[in-house]
This record gives sequence, structure tokens and C-alpha cells, in this order.
Amino acid sequence: MNLRLATADYSFPKLEWEQTLRLARDIGMQAMDVGLFAGRSHLDPDDVLSNPAEAAARVSTALRANDLEIADVFGQPGRVFEENAVNHPDPAVRRRAEEFFYRILEFAARCNAKHLTLLPGVHFAQETYEDSVKRCAEELAWRTAAAAKSGITFAVEAHIGSIVPTPDQAKRLLESVPGLTLTLDYTHFTYQGLLDDEIEPLLADASHFHARGACRGKLQAPLKGNTIDYPRVLRTMARMNYSGFVVLEYVWVDWMGCNEVDNLSETILLRDLLRSCAREM
Repeated sequence: MNLRLATADYSFPKLEWEQTLRLARDIGMQAMDVGLFAGRSHLDPDDVLSNPAEAAARVSTALRANDLEIADVFGQPGRVFEENAVNHPDPAVRRRAEEFFYRILEFAARCNAKHLTLLPGVHFAQETYEDSVKRCAEELAWRTAAAAKSGITFAVEAHIGSIVPTPDQAKRLLESVPGLTLTLDYTHFTYQGLLDDEIEPLLADASHFHARGACRGKLQAPLKGNTIDYPRVLRTMARMNYSGFVVLEYVWVDWMGCNEVDNLSETILLRDLLRSCAREM
């Protein structure tokens, strides 16, 4: 298998942004996921998206200086999932979400990125789940088409707290939006106690993959406590001819206990496991 490994700049929030690039290079990564998260990423979305051309030139130059590609641009326009969600019931909020999308799409295109990830939306309590998911599909459909026109694969990440927290719900959304793909992270399902064989069918829709340790009740765990069968994941990827990046995506945030793991050591341990498995295939 041609294993293409990346990490994320937001995995190491205590470093300066340029230091995360040097670290990624030094531990043998081929690419970097670039996060634009309201209130918590190295690169401030307001600054970047106020001048996408200038920001893209700066980011591209820094990546090239460290022999890194850009694996994905991952945007989150709100500090909480509901804020500026793509399927917000308020048309004025949806207009803000639309503006965010077009600006981040321009940034990604100018960076020569080939992949863009956003969150899929949430279920708003004042309406039925069906109404929330219908609006979600409508909003994601035109975004998928707009990204494709720019030569960019568009994906959403099914996650805890989203409108699609289970594999079945994620699959249903993907089937309702032609061309939409998935940034797949098993850990959001593993945390809920779901088994690998319940999650694995989503690999058919995955264009990007996040990997880290997890187990039931732990969204992020050391590799020694991990229950995800990553050798099986790689074998399935090889069988399906998966061609995207595998991103070692540990995070360090005070949410769901995701600040209790040594991100650097765990990144290296998982890197070595995946490399060993790929060599044996």
C-alpha cells in the first residue's frame, strides 16, 4: 500500500505555527492538515479569510520550505457546533456560513489544496431532525458542486455532537448529496462503543482519514489503550484503492478529555505502527 502520512497543525497548539511544520517534516510526514478554527487555531480564520490570496501565498511558501504538501484545509466557522452551522435555521446565519465557505474555498484553491473539510451541521432543537438534515443536505449539495468546479474534493467530518453522530446517519447524508465525501475519523464512533465492522463501510465514502488512539468512553487514548484495529483499516483501504492521506490527528483541547495524551509520542507510535503494517501488505 502507498501509505501517505500527514499530521495536523492543530495537533500541537503550544508550538508556533512554523514550528509545527518543522516538527511534521522532522518526523517524516509528507503533508499537513491546516486548521482554520474560530478562536483556537494557529491561523486565525478572520485574518486568513480577510485576504485569502495573501494568506495562501504565505502558507504555501512555508509548506514548501519544509517539503510538505497540504493534505486538507479544515474549517470551523464557530466556537461551538451551532455557531454559523451550514444548516442554521436563520437565513442571516446561513449567509455568514456561505461567505465563510467561499472565502475558505478561495484560500484552499490558492494554496493548491485538493481537499476541503467542513463540519456537517447539527440538529436544531426547535425543529425536527428531518427538517435539520434536509436543510443540511441542501446546503452541502451546492458546496460540493462549487468545490468540484475548483478541482477540490469536498468532505464533512461525522462527529460527536453533529447531525450525523452514527455511521448509519452519516451514510444516509452522504447518499442524499451526490459527490459529497467523508473525512472519516473512527474515534467518534469508537467512543460510543461501536465496533470496527460497524464503522468500516464508511471507508467506501472516505476521501480523507483521521487516525489516533481511542476506545469506548475515550475519544482520544494512548496507543496502548486503543481498540481500533488499524492494520485492518489499512488492509481495507488497500482493497478499496483508497488514495487519500492518513492523518495522525491527535488534538490537545479541553474537550472530551482530549488533553490527557502525549501528542508527540503518540503520533510517533502510531506512525511506526502504520508504517510497519503498510510494509507487510
